[in-house]
Amino acid sequence: MPQPSARRRPLNAPPRWLKPAVHLLVAMPGLFLLAGWAELLFTNPASLRLSAEPVAYTHNALGLMALRTLVATLAVTPVHRLTGWTPVMSLRRMLGLWAFAYAAVHLGFYLWLELDFSLAALWAEALKKPFILFGMVGLLAMAPLAATSTRAAIKALGGRRWQALHRLVYLAGIAGAVHFILRVKGFQLEPWIYAGLVLALLLLRLMPSRRRASRASPQPA
Repeated sequence: MPQPSARRRPLNAPPRWLKPAVHLLVAMPGLFLLAGWAELLFTNPASLRLSAEPVAYTHNALGLMALRTLVATLAVTPVHRLTGWTPVMSLRRMLGLWAFAYAAVHLGFYLWLELDFSLAALWAEALKKPFILFGMVGLLAMAPLAATSTRAAIKALGGRRWQALHRLVYLAGIAGAVHFILRVKGFQLEPWIYAGLVLALLLLRLMPSRRRASRASPQPA
């Protein structure tokens, strides 16, 4: 009597290694910062692993990782459309959560070391320094996305309302890019490269997919 075959994975399911590999890749900069601070505080106070100004280095690194991961999140849908590789879509939610985590720690680090956790001082700084205001807008835009990233939230909101809410990622991307441009002194190319990437990815995401275009086109009689 033939034995039942093992349960096969769906054809378009992501490979088992994909998510753990991406989790590790995105976590590595944070682990590097943790290792640097552990060395600085417990073994070698003269360590230059985090540069001669570890506070500024850490704050900047956290913000840059938040923006990079947000750009990666925005890139998921265009990559899927251009390559047709469906498993990449499984990374969108987890990358968005990583972007929010890095941005939240970025702000928390600033609140802790610069403002003594004073929200009033943060608001006063945001009114004086527009780059802080744009950073806050970006983080606030990502907060509801992180809060509704579960399957239960998708089910409760319904697919269309959930998708409409998650278009806030466009605002987060724009705010993050502007935050970086205004944060640096003088003209520097790197922030404008990220701004260009965000703009290009938003345009690609807003373009109708081939599948939707084919459905909308009239069928021959």
